[in-house]
This record gives sequence, structure tokens and C-alpha cells, in this order.
Amino acid sequence: MEISIRREVESDYRRVEEVTREAFWNLYVPGCNEHYLTHVLRDHKDFIPELDFVAVLDGKIIANIMYARSYIVNESGDRIETVTFGPVCVLPEYQKKGIGSKIIRHTMKLAEGMGFPAVLIFGDPQNYCKHGFMNGIDLKVSTMGGIYPHGFLVLELKKGIFAGHSWEYYGSDVYNITDAEAEEFDKRFEPKVKEWKPSQEVFSINWRSRLQI
Repeated sequence: MEISIRREVESDYRRVEEVTREAFWNLYVPGCNEHYLTHVLRDHKDFIPELDFVAVLDGKIIANIMYARSYIVNESGDRIETVTFGPVCVLPEYQKKGIGSKIIRHTMKLAEGMGFPAVLIFGDPQNYCKHGFMNGIDLKVSTMGGIYPHGFLVLELKKGIFAGHSWEYYGSDVYNITDAEAEEFDKRFEPKVKEWKPSQEVFSINWRSRLQI
């Protein structure tokens, strides 16, 4: 497949929201809210438009990735600006073909060139450890309150950036969307059936699991 990767433009917005909805529908919960997150992220102060990309096949958008600003703080109060990606999505019929990996690698290289020293995300380790991500516990980077979730993953773009300290992660508040907001936004799309799937239980287990030092 001849996949091209380019920046998202305004005329892509609706298509990207549709792709995101298709990719996440019933995956983590019955229905999804990621397409609403995509919609509100573009206008948020933490959005990084330079890292907003789509993958195109035969003139059709089939994947997207977006980034927001985040930061980490160590025990001395020192702060480092970082980035977090998500949503990242690929249409279901094009998944497991390397397209998601291609768009992730492309944008992480750009993030490194922009001077960001690390990428911190929440995701399935099976999907991201192949890109060099490690659990935060291995680099002494926790979420607020010193917690190390199973799905909290960290990638050093600048080697050794975390060395010698313990860190806490602070993500953008853009991710704090409500179910009610997402439900209202979803009315703008063709109705889809909300269903339970086993992947939702896997997600719930991963989300609630914690690692111990």
C-alpha cells in the first residue's frame, strides 16, 4: 500500500472524527468518546498542531494522530515540558498493517526535532513497547500521587532525561471530557449500536492495574 502522511487541514476535520469514531467504537467501552476528544482538542491551548497528522491511502484518510502538551515535575520542583499523544487511530479494516506504527514514528521524530525530551501516554503495552516505550515505574515516572498504572508508558527522546530523580506526570485537562458532552456530540453522526465486547474487560483490567516498586 502506498500510504502518504501529511498534516491535517480544516477540510479533514469531519473525516478524521468519523475515522476516530469507527476505530474506537465499542473498543474500550460501549460506544466511544474519542471522536469528541478529537473535536475539542484542536481548539485547546495544549494542542500541538505541528504534530497533528493523517495517513492517506488512495486519497482517503484512514488514520490520524494528535498530540497535547504535558509536563513532569521532580521531587525538587523542577519541571520539564513533554508531550502526550492520543487519540491515535486507524480504521479497523487497515489495522495490523503497520500504518499506526508509521504515523507514530513519523510524529515522534518530529517531536524530538521540536526539542521535546519525552513522550508519555496511556495505552496497551503490547501496542507501544515495540516503539521503545517502558512503563513509568522503570524510569521513576508516576502519575499524580505516586501511582504506576499498568498502561502508563514513557519514551525517552533524550536519553537519561529522567536519571537521578523521581517524577510525577501532569497531563492536559483536555482529556477530562464528560460522557454527557460526548453523548451530545455523537448525535451529529449516524447512529451506531453500543455493545459489550471482551476488549472492554481487558481495558478495564489494564486501567485498574497498578505496578509496585
